[in-house]
Amino acid sequence: MTRLLVACVGNIFLGDDGFGPAVAAELQLRGLLAGLPGVRLEDYGIRSVHLVYDLLEGYDVLVLVDTVGRPDAVPGALYVIEPDLQDQHLSAVPSFDPHDLPPGGALALVPTLGGHVRRIVVVGTRPESLEEGIGLGDVVAAAVAPAAELVAAVCRRELGAPAPVHGREEVRR
Repeated sequence: MTRLLVACVGNIFLGDDGFGPAVAAELQLRGLLAGLPGVRLEDYGIRSVHLVYDLLEGYDVLVLVDTVGRPDAVPGALYVIEPDLQDQHLSAVPSFDPHDLPPGGALALVPTLGGHVRRIVVVGTRPESLEEGIGLGDVVAAAVAPAAELVAAVCRRELGAPAPVHGREEVRR
């Protein structure tokens, strides 16, 4: 059975960076992942080290829900990014600070600790504001429900769809 970890990350105290946790709450509230075997949903917030240790349990696919820092991206637009892991340098371990470890740094630690993830799919949006404060701005808040539906669609695809296409990117407005 394919095992998927839906990992929602972000800092709820930095405005739109709380996108991942908001999507986790929406997925839970609407039960969008209910009945999908092998799918685990977690709101990691800023606990990247916890994400690393959970990945050591052996997941085939990581669906990472987060903001994306793309200068060409439109705030509120949804992006599905499927990086080609062979082109990534995830084996380069960053300096380890468990209090400030971004998702990329967390993923770099997984192989170092003896784990692996076969595929990573990122579902994200570009934030409009990362200013201190609790709560998403209107543009990013409006993307939460569609993002939750998109995450559920990605999970359904991963559980029974044709072979993945690496390096693909999709944009939804």
